[in-house]
Amino acid sequence: MPRVLMCPPDHYALRYEINAWMHLENQPDLALARQQWQRLYEHVRRIAQVELVSPAPECPDMVFTANAGLIVGDREVLLSRFRHPERRVEEPHFRRWFEEHGYTVYTMPEDCPFEGEGDILYAGERYLAGYRKRTEICAHRLASEYLKHEVLSLELVDDRWYHLDTALFVLDERTVVYYPGAFDLYARRVIEEHFDTLHVVEEEALRFACNSVVIDHTVLMPAGCPLITALLERRGYRVIPVPMSEFIKSGGACKCLVMFLER
Repeated sequence: MPRVLMCPPDHYALRYEINAWMHLENQPDLALARQQWQRLYEHVRRIAQVELVSPAPECPDMVFTANAGLIVGDREVLLSRFRHPERRVEEPHFRRWFEEHGYTVYTMPEDCPFEGEGDILYAGERYLAGYRKRTEICAHRLASEYLKHEVLSLELVDDRWYHLDTALFVLDERTVVYYPGAFDLYARRVIEEHFDTLHVVEEEALRFACNSVVIDHTVLMPAGCPLITALLERRGYRVIPVPMSEFIKSGGACKCLVMFLER
């Protein structure tokens, strides 16, 4: 079974504004957020082994474990170097978890922001990597050296889709699902030239359709995305809608809450 990392939402809160979705006047219902996280967790644990990292009180966004880092080898992880100081407090907690679980931890230079699996996604023979909003392109070259695979750089141009995993997910080694409006023209051409593609309409992209977890032929997708769901089901995928409203208020959904440790 695949193995993933999640973090319980014990200290999840909206305390600052560092992306286009976060508004202090639009606070999440924390009891409902707990229910939504638990529902996602129950679905994930049926198809993957789930490891849990303990949440820290000073880290309200630690629940978004996809941003913790990127697995680059057997028990090797490239730890995130967060752009915003509000999230840099998470770094020592994630480092401690990885070290305690036998991982060799690598880090980016201090002047090279990198936000882990939020911005670099496995796509078989190569990786797809987003930049400009949270991760800088300098991180792509360094990540490629650790991964020993080609990394395709994709520029994100809309503040609403600030991590790659909010605008694109890999269905299989040949197919990606993405919202074209999040990328510049060159990035769109790169995606279309290298993969078969399914396009997400803006209405469903705004419901975080692209922030989905794919394990084998199951897709855990934020609720309210019938168009892309129908396309995936016609291809033989089982799509499970998961309500994510209270995490979308902080700019995250299903995939943001899950980091892959082993596929």
